[in-house]
Amino acid sequence: MSATEFAWFKSSYSGSQGDDCVEVAVTEGAVHVRDSKDAARPGLAVSRDGWARFVRFAAHG
Repeated sequence: MSATEFAWFKSSYSGSQGDDCVEVAVTEGAVHVRDSKDAARPGLAVSRDGWARFVRFAAHG
């Protein structure tokens, strides 16, 4: 599956202007992250466990 086929979504905290946002797509093997302003650029893929640890860290400051 290519990145263009992923179901990308933005955070509900993203502004309506679309600036300074990332998009995330979750697949069976990884979580993919890309810049919403430049979706054609290659994104970053991390393990689902790694993403969960990042989100926990970010949520707690």
